[in-house]
Amino acid sequence: MAIEFTASPRSTLGIEWELGLIDARSRGLANVAPQVLEEIGHRWPTDAFPHATSELLENTIELVSAPHARVGDAVHDLREMARAALTAAEASGHRIIGSGSHPFSRWEAQSVTPSERYDRFLERTQWWGRNMLIWGVHVHLGIDRRERVIPIMHAVLAYLPHLQALAASSPLWAGEPTGYASNRALMFQQLPTAGIPWDIDDWEAFERVVDDLTGTGIIAEPTEARWDVRPAPRWGTIELRACDGASTLWEIGMLAAVSQCLVEHFQRRLDRGEPLPRLQQWYVRENKWRAARYGLDAEIIVDREGGQMPVRDHLTQLLEELAPVAADLECTAELAEVARVLDIGNSAARQLDVLHDNGGWGFPFGDLRSGTPSAVPSGALEAVVDALADDFRESLQ
Repeated sequence: MAIEFTASPRSTLGIEWELGLIDARSRGLANVAPQVLEEIGHRWPTDAFPHATSELLENTIELVSAPHARVGDAVHDLREMARAALTAAEASGHRIIGSGSHPFSRWEAQSVTPSERYDRFLERTQWWGRNMLIWGVHVHLGIDRRERVIPIMHAVLAYLPHLQALAASSPLWAGEPTGYASNRALMFQQLPTAGIPWDIDDWEAFERVVDDLTGTGIIAEPTEARWDVRPAPRWGTIELRACDGASTLWEIGMLAAVSQCLVEHFQRRLDRGEPLPRLQQWYVRENKWRAARYGLDAEIIVDREGGQMPVRDHLTQLLEELAPVAADLECTAELAEVARVLDIGNSAARQLDVLHDNGGWGFPFGDLRSGTPSAVPSGALEAVVDALADDFRESLQ
């Protein structure tokens, strides 16, 4: 199967931000996306950029920026749409949160968005599909030459734990702390085509994989290969999909800046004829698990020889390396927010701090050795939702 790659202007970007809608009184998820989208749809129709759109569940809206050369311009798109969505939500007694998961809502109470595609998805995935109460951030980066896509994809995978640790925001699931900074990362990879991409070497190998997947009925079209980093041929981009939903607008800008600078950094190395980093797939997989489990406290594998380093230290080195690229791309301020997260913690850590401050437990089962359960007070979980909603609202100012 020949797959056409529509080249995009180099290192341009587009951002997709999934957000959860909650009832202001119960703090549970609310299936009101159709109403919110109808309210703002006349201003941002879905056949143009930027726009707001539905997702699998009716408790979710997704804000999609237009393609831009500068992170700040893409973030501006998201700010304007998020403000309008928040106004529409609050008018009907609802709030909005940005997170990888909801602290306590369960799948049984959620409505599915009517769609032939989603019906097909749920028919195949069943219980796991209905459990996808998760939100993420996707960043598209423009690539102007098809032959660069796969090498850059593998180079980005070497930095997947850095992005995942910064973005981790799903430590709670169905009312329990999971012990993972990003429980979303492990939930999402239960889907049959989600997770780490196959260890392919070039575009022709990518075409063969997609041909195999479609020919055997595993996917209906290429976008159903839901890899953490994947080629997006229709847009001429590499799409980074590993990040949990961002809790604030400034964190969106930070994640976009790291992503854009990384991809441009790799393009410049290719310009100079230099090889790009590529870790063994088993190291990539292990790094993903470590970042999901420990967040910014993870120790990750940083080279093919198995050298290891705390992700915090490697991020500090990365900031220095990417600084000249950020200056050229005019995203120095957004990239600098990495230091802020290293100081105050990612969203997962901040959520657990709120939980603890309100009498919640740090672990789901009390004494793990005895298996004695310890219920988390509902008030502590509601406090986490309130904090997320407050952080989202304040970040739009």
